[in-house]
Amino acid sequence: MTASSERPARSRAAEALEAAARASLHAPSVFNTQPWRWRLSRDRLELYADLSRSLTATDPGRRLLMLSCGAALHHARVALAAAGWTPHVIRLPEGGDADLLALITLTGTATAEPDAERMAAAIPRRRTDRRSFGEQPVAEDTLTRLRRTVEAEGAYLHVVRRDQMPMLATSTGRAADAELRDPAYREELWRWTHRPEDSGDGVPASTAVQRAPRRVPVRDYAPDGTAGLAPGEGFDLGAAYVVLFGLSERPEDLLRGGEALSALLLTATAEGLATAPLSDTIEVEWPRRLLTDLLAGVGEPYVVIRLGHLDSADELPPAPRRPAAEVIEICDE
Repeated sequence: MTASSERPARSRAAEALEAAARASLHAPSVFNTQPWRWRLSRDRLELYADLSRSLTATDPGRRLLMLSCGAALHHARVALAAAGWTPHVIRLPEGGDADLLALITLTGTATAEPDAERMAAAIPRRRTDRRSFGEQPVAEDTLTRLRRTVEAEGAYLHVVRRDQMPMLATSTGRAADAELRDPAYREELWRWTHRPEDSGDGVPASTAVQRAPRRVPVRDYAPDGTAGLAPGEGFDLGAAYVVLFGLSERPEDLLRGGEALSALLLTATAEGLATAPLSDTIEVEWPRRLLTDLLAGVGEPYVVIRLGHLDSADELPPAPRRPAAEVIEICDE
């Protein structure tokens, strides 16, 4: 028997699950750490948190890590639904490893869902765009669709009102100042913005944006002045700011919050909007309390997202992505 004949034939379901895991490599994550890994065994796909990629200074409670993993889970779900499969997801399976976050199996095939097809088509096009947005406002009906999309994933969306903008700007600016005074944060920022060229992760200077006046501050990923992208002529005057939130910070709620974040970003991309998650104000205790007050205490804020229209037609350079072989373990059991 030859070596090739010893390898069992892959089922269609296993091939679909592997393709879904590959689609998830495009998911957004804090500092582009991509803190997840997949294990494919026969016809089941397991999502694990990769704690070696957690940010101990920026995200000590691992809230953002869970949101990032939830976004990867949703990317995989969308890819399966768009390909005509019906995925069954068990979140935080009992009796599994502590780092096991979700188990996906396939219960059959179905007609591809149009919304899933639109979101799946947006996966390779979605970018975190830190450039300035223009004066064209985001349409109210678009914001309504985004709210419904988020609620369908088990989370909630608050559109920041004009009278609430000073509080959001203040909390974000205070958080950024506090973090930059922290040596541990500065070291973590440097480490994830000066990655080896072949690492496939982090935020390189080529995707960072030069500092400029904004309605709400944007994280400076190149405080040494090496940012490769001009901010553009706009000042975010037409941008909409939304707060993604949930009812608690339990792991399952955070995981679902990440799925909702992915659904929002992919739907907004399909609608022709530029997007940029802003997590600074979530990362520091006092500014996070301000954001909780902005929500009138009805939930726990997970992340702020800036939405808008670009005045420029220039495409962003793609963010680095890890090779599939490093993230997806395939077990032929």
